[in-house]
Amino acid sequence: MSKSSNQTLLILGVILISINLRTSIASVGPLIPFIREDLGISNGLAGFLTTLSLITFAIFSLFAPSIGKKLGHGKAIFLGILILSIGLILRVLGGISLLFIGTALTGIGIVTANVLMIPFFKARLPEKIGLMTALLSTGMSLFAAIASGISVPLAVDLGLGWRGSLASWIVLMVLALVVWIPQLRPHSSGFQAELLPAKNVWKSKLAWQVTLFMGAQSVMYFTMVTWLPDMLIARGMSPVNAGIALSYMQLISLIGTFFAPNLLIRLRHQSGVILIVGIGYFVGYSALFVHQELVTFAALTIIGIGSGASLSIAYTLISLRSAEDLTTAKLSGMVQSAGYVLAALGPLVFGISLDLFDNWNILIWFLLAMSVQFVAFGLPAGRDKKIM
Repeated sequence: MSKSSNQTLLILGVILISINLRTSIASVGPLIPFIREDLGISNGLAGFLTTLSLITFAIFSLFAPSIGKKLGHGKAIFLGILILSIGLILRVLGGISLLFIGTALTGIGIVTANVLMIPFFKARLPEKIGLMTALLSTGMSLFAAIASGISVPLAVDLGLGWRGSLASWIVLMVLALVVWIPQLRPHSSGFQAELLPAKNVWKSKLAWQVTLFMGAQSVMYFTMVTWLPDMLIARGMSPVNAGIALSYMQLISLIGTFFAPNLLIRLRHQSGVILIVGIGYFVGYSALFVHQELVTFAALTIIGIGSGASLSIAYTLISLRSAEDLTTAKLSGMVQSAGYVLAALGPLVFGISLDLFDNWNILIWFLLAMSVQFVAFGLPAGRDKKIM
């Protein structure tokens, strides 16, 4: 097979893997009422489905680099998608126990592939890091939005029920596994790089700056996704329009998600872009104090583009701040583990604050504080340095 054919298959494989990294999570939320009614579980237990995924992400992000080192990144990513597929089917076959066991397996599979994708394509296509990062983050974000939107129509309009709706994503997973088969072969050009010892990222100040930058953007994203509709409804917006507002913010984020990586890799320092995005966050969140629908959508436009750019910036920094493949993998695991821990805590912390003070402006102040952290850790993380 020619080099161009190999690259085409690799790029197609990355696209197919990326679109499977969020569908099994994003498809659950809209179906929770159906799952709750069918299995007779409480709201708390139903909500724990999402929390369980974030917990497995946080824990197994730390183990993914070792799996990649033992098997090779190509085989480990294949294993991750295979585990994801098994979990996807397992969780719809029975009752509550299988639902949670399957959900845990989907989380393990997703995070194994997610952590290793960045070091994988950095080793295989180092000249296309910007493009590959853009494809990875855009595929994840786009299909998360699609999965959220079509889960209920698949269950109700097509008569698949919640089990059939969740299981339907197996088609894309099997396709991804088939297309990924060529990447299971050893890759000689990256062999020497993989032999180089990894740096201890946990003792690196720069690694912690990248990690806390990722944490800040994760907290802002998941807090907005969790609480924005409720805040808008509390202000008098209809539930339908509040849902549209959230969908709009997620879809507009694709602009930042796709274009940020190719811009970043052309720059020696990324701090300037991070500062601009941080200022955008500050302006966007501040505009949410205004209770006017047009202003709200203008604010969500700025926030959405910044949110998409932030995810791509975080992934790109993982590549740019590390030299060796194994260091990239370990940094990816560290960054994503801490990011998911903070992502789980952010909505919870605000929820407790809302119970205590019953004031939606606290949400805006909380997000403004996180945007300051975003800039504070992003500026040093964006300097042209490598983890030593």
